[in-house]
Amino acid sequence: MAEVVEFRVPTGSAQTLLVWGLEPEPGLEHSLFSAFSKFGLLYSVRAHRNAAVAGPGYYAVIKFYSAGDASRAQRTCNGQRLFQKSPLKVCVCTKQNGFQQQVLALNSNKCQELANYYLGFNGWSSCIITLQNVSDLDGENEELGKTLQKRSVKYLCAVEVTLPNHGVRTRGVALGEADVENGEDPLEFVTASRRVQRLAVGKALSSAFQKIVLIVLENGKVAVEYSSSQEEPTDSLTEEELKGLVQVNELSLEQFDLEEEVLSDLSFDDELPSREN
Repeated sequence: MAEVVEFRVPTGSAQTLLVWGLEPEPGLEHSLFSAFSKFGLLYSVRAHRNAAVAGPGYYAVIKFYSAGDASRAQRTCNGQRLFQKSPLKVCVCTKQNGFQQQVLALNSNKCQELANYYLGFNGWSSCIITLQNVSDLDGENEELGKTLQKRSVKYLCAVEVTLPNHGVRTRGVALGEADVENGEDPLEFVTASRRVQRLAVGKALSSAFQKIVLIVLENGKVAVEYSSSQEEPTDSLTEEELKGLVQVNELSLEQFDLEEEVLSDLSFDDELPSREN
């Protein structure tokens, strides 16, 4: 049976395992990751101390991207000792009726990890089409320019992701912004600008991946489909047209403020992420 995998934070109960009966040990989460990652790509591993009423010990919540991988892990690991002396209890989480979790886009690092796992390192590429400073397009800094004590830095980025083996190409456009407390400090301004550039690039890359749906077949092969909730003109424009659209401010900046899972993986000390195979 085929399974759909999206570039979003997994929220389904079938993708989540509850592990209890864990003995305290150094590097517990690392041990869990090593044991369960053999069954498929993991989104997260979180170990927690038992509540006082439950007695000593720990339990863990493990999230897979694939419900099939989670099911295989549960069947294989339940009742096994794995890395400790006593056997573990592993179950698939029970669905909670009436509780709807917010669906968030994966951050750029997680998107690349997921793409590498299912498509292969050479199965996709990305490039930055444009990265432009749009700080003054909305006139906000004109008002703040009287004091120069606080400035807003904004960059708009367009990224293209290509899957050559599947004939799929998508684009993502995203806005990165931050306030500079002391606009008269050149170092602070440059540092903030660099951080915002990386933020915009990462969010744009994540946005492009949101339009890609992976279909994992029973034989392990992966098919790809383009899926977008609405028609987006950025995918049909040429690179020059897209750059020009930004320059003349025909795009509403607010629509590109993508809500991602987390952005703490971005470090402005590194190079801007652009990947071509």
